[in-house]
Amino acid sequence: MPPTSAFAKAVSCSSAPASPPAREIDARGRVVTPGGVDAHCHLDQPMEPPLRMADDFDTGTRSAACGGTTTVIPFATQHKGQSLRAAVQDYHQRAEGRAHVDYAFHLIVSDPTPQVLNEELPALIAEGYTSFKVYMTYDDMKLDDGQFLDVLDVARQHGAMAMVHAENADCIEWLTKRLEAAGKTAPRFHAHSRPMLVEREATHRAIALAELVDVPILIVHVSGREAVEQIRWARAHGLKVFAETCPQYLFLTAEDLGLDNSYMGARCVCSPPPRDHRNQEVIWNGLADGLFTVFSSDHAPFKYDAPEGKKPDGQEVPFRHIPNGIPGIETRMPLLYSAGVLGGRITAQPLRGIDGHESGQGLRPAPAQGHDRGGQRCRPGDLGRARADHYQCGLAPCGRLHALRRTASAGLACADAGGRRGGVGRPVVSSAPGPRPLPALRAAFPAAGAPGCGASVPIDAGRGSFPQLSPAERRSHGRNCRQRHRQGPSPAAAASSGLGPSISARARFSMACAAIQKSISIDH
Repeated sequence: MPPTSAFAKAVSCSSAPASPPAREIDARGRVVTPGGVDAHCHLDQPMEPPLRMADDFDTGTRSAACGGTTTVIPFATQHKGQSLRAAVQDYHQRAEGRAHVDYAFHLIVSDPTPQVLNEELPALIAEGYTSFKVYMTYDDMKLDDGQFLDVLDVARQHGAMAMVHAENADCIEWLTKRLEAAGKTAPRFHAHSRPMLVEREATHRAIALAELVDVPILIVHVSGREAVEQIRWARAHGLKVFAETCPQYLFLTAEDLGLDNSYMGARCVCSPPPRDHRNQEVIWNGLADGLFTVFSSDHAPFKYDAPEGKKPDGQEVPFRHIPNGIPGIETRMPLLYSAGVLGGRITAQPLRGIDGHESGQGLRPAPAQGHDRGGQRCRPGDLGRARADHYQCGLAPCGRLHALRRTASAGLACADAGGRRGGVGRPVVSSAPGPRPLPALRAAFPAAGAPGCGASVPIDAGRGSFPQLSPAERRSHGRNCRQRHRQGPSPAAAASSGLGPSISARARFSMACAAIQKSISIDH
């Protein structure tokens, strides 16, 4: 069986389901793609009462299937004082028998005790949980710089990938107190408490700490220009920094949190907050030129008018206490296809790359042996509105999109245009314990070495990690990267790929897509 992904946990299944009888479906005039991989979403995540997420693994994965996503990777969350192992066991119980599409887990490390760092986390990585997220904000989740370095060191020693929520917690707290003192507590002031500066500073600090440890990191849900500039700088200096963005930073702005003191803006409160139209263009450019290797939903659904949702205990609360998050697991792929491909901003090839089939290969779990990952089809003319009833929170913040007509996973039709269907999701299988070697990550992220984005650092395959460069080697490598960054892409590379992946990366992707398409059978 294929090795475990460098990003996602894979677990063993007792037996694979029997293949159903094949049914041929006429897909002429439609676009057929591999099933999507949503590598950053939150489902049935434990929260402090009275809060409760609107989606569990049943409703959340059903929504995913209706949007063409056939694999989801949510988070097993460790709370302070809790065993990391206990958090994983709890999440397995929440998922088992409820998912309609395939799933895997990231970890969230919020309490890196000596036992977690020396025993639990290395053991879980060896079992295949090879990606984990750390927070630089939220009082109940954040790590200080020393704890962050300790966790990064474990990632380096054991070949794991750290995902980072980069916002400066102290700056946010200072700004929030000043806004509250001035009586500015409406939902729209959430964006005022989290300006781009706090994301830029934390992104810069996360990059510097990762450089100190000499380990790659993934900056998640990048929202605008200032964080993008930090990531481009790091790549131009040869650092292994990858980036993810989300639909809310392409389709929403700070105005969606409200132009007055209405509480309706609570529906779009998320962190980092949406920015403005100019920053939307920066994010689109990052998708087009390969800066973003992952496009995820960051699905975090809460009912609006409910005591367990956006109105805790039934009250309209100050923005500090509004639960952060918006839905997106169903609309992620249709929105990107509608506005990106049909809007002429990206081609279908980069669409599949950022959705988990080229650069996202390092992020998605490996399929179970003998089963297709799934697929979905849509017609470019099928313009509709997201079906809010698939979302248990009743919200679909982003607008019109091109609707998918059918989704199949593991040979079973799990969603079609007529409504909901039941699919059978599986935890993803790994044939052997241990992390996927990081050399696969280099092939998985070709955009990191694309013209104008810095060059790839050689990987020591024997250690499954990045080599420790001497100071002289690092200075030489930095000079070469800066020179290439100033010169930009060669005419041949620019003609073939714009600012996207190199020619060889595109050739590899074409071969991979051909193999994936050949393996897909949309059965009923």
